[in-house]
Amino acid sequence: MTATIESLLKNYNPKSKSDYENAIQEIMQEIALLGMWRAKFFDHAAFYGGTALRILHGLERFSEDLDFSLLAPDPAFNLVPYLKAIEEELELSGLAVSVEHRIKHPEESIRSAFLKTGTLETFIRIGLDEPLKKHTQSNEVIKIKLEIDIDPPPGFTTEIRYLSKPIPFSVRTYVPEDLFAGKMHELLCRPYKVRVKGRDWYDFIWYVAKGFPLHLAHLEARMRQSGHYSPEAPLTKNTFDHLLREKIQGLKLDNAKEDIRRFIRDPREIEGWSPEFFLSLLPKIQFK
Repeated sequence: MTATIESLLKNYNPKSKSDYENAIQEIMQEIALLGMWRAKFFDHAAFYGGTALRILHGLERFSEDLDFSLLAPDPAFNLVPYLKAIEEELELSGLAVSVEHRIKHPEESIRSAFLKTGTLETFIRIGLDEPLKKHTQSNEVIKIKLEIDIDPPPGFTTEIRYLSKPIPFSVRTYVPEDLFAGKMHELLCRPYKVRVKGRDWYDFIWYVAKGFPLHLAHLEARMRQSGHYSPEAPLTKNTFDHLLREKIQGLKLDNAKEDIRRFIRDPREIEGWSPEFFLSLLPKIQFK
């Protein structure tokens, strides 16, 4: 095991196989961010989404994706040089990672890539105890999906936040009220046919509990761009309240709980989830 990985793993005190998988995935995310910083990626883009909340704001749940947005639309943006920087940084840290770049349709506004490392190979590299390795199949992988929006909706603000591990470096990210708007767009507009994301609801609770205001104008811009809001009149608090109430009333609670369970340490956190609980949060939402 390299000194970098050994040092970072000490922050997690993992016990089970899933603990190690979550820890390694998050270490990969942090090292990937470091590689992107070295490559000057944050001169052009900002970090957002659940992993931004986890790494930059201390969200309790783990997160599996790395989501970014360009600061301004650029259909010619090339992600490949930054993927190379990520791969090199991870290899220097002692992790054998493959990077797969995907462009399904050139006209799509989202560019995607996957960072993958073999679970068993990584467990061997870090010197994991034999009982845990014994229950790991040779074809298992730890995977991170990386996405960047090359045609971001307008009206957001960014800030620079600082990380101290693996070494001191900085990341450009959305300010909390715009992160909140992005999360509510996902929560309100995710298609019903898509698997219910309990992670969205967990994050919603976190934003309300922290008292972060919701930037309603940026949420409206996102909803207009995705085709989920078309009236000429601006999105109002009352309209938002109505849309969220509808979403809560249609929520498949068991599916939401099942989705979030593997990302949290203590399943008792979600025992109190109910439609009534989520409805009780609506009057507590603050707006910008």
